[in-house]
Amino acid sequence: MREGQGVARGNGRGVGRTGGGTRDGQSVAFGGGRAGGSRSGRVVALGKGRVPEALGARLFLLAYDPERGRLTGRGKLGKVLRAAVLVELQLSGNVVDDGRRARVVDGVVPGDPLVADVLEELRAVGPRRWRYWIDRRGGATVRRVRDQLERDHLIKVEPRRVLGIFPADRITLRHPLVRRQLLQSARDTLRPSRVVSRVDLRDASVVVLAATADLRTVLTKEQRARHKDRLAQLAVRVGPAVPALKKSLQQHQY
Repeated sequence: MREGQGVARGNGRGVGRTGGGTRDGQSVAFGGGRAGGSRSGRVVALGKGRVPEALGARLFLLAYDPERGRLTGRGKLGKVLRAAVLVELQLSGNVVDDGRRARVVDGVVPGDPLVADVLEELRAVGPRRWRYWIDRRGGATVRRVRDQLERDHLIKVEPRRVLGIFPADRITLRHPLVRRQLLQSARDTLRPSRVVSRVDLRDASVVVLAATADLRTVLTKEQRARHKDRLAQLAVRVGPAVPALKKSLQQHQY
């Protein structure tokens, strides 16, 4: 552990215990995972950067390749983030599976604007298959997650031109330690010593969605193969958005 940096982690069961981390004598507490509406009580001291609560934001950061200095998996990231929002709505009790369709029920009002907007989409249209929602507005979802991360000062977005002609964005991490913590938390879910039923659902969701989309910035091909059975067990806990994402990606090869 680095000097001046403390990490105290919850028990990964989705039911909380609260700890404390300090930085320069000041307590720093960050929201951890939530399963069925309860928090894991994770407390992480990460300098000035905060681990985002939203699953979409976590996956966006993990899709960033720090060695190459760029975002990877751009062609499929929109679908991954849409799936993450659907899982978010399940965890908050706003959406349930009804005959392989996503159906809105009364739950906790989402605090994240993107998640709240997607919930209103579902409410307005009515029950549809999970893939229907994964295939919608992927590009807009990526932009909204990116813009929120920029407002939260976790990334820096600079306009540039490819070959001096085509407009694009250059994205850099402002707090690499935040991404490192997210990556460690995701990979920790695959440790054999951790009982699958007790793994924090938010961490499980991140690693399962990343593995489903073959985001190799999270898991290499070899790691996916080695943990295939455990990933399948975790996917069952995460729910129907996972097979819907897999099917969507398979039918649109990237």
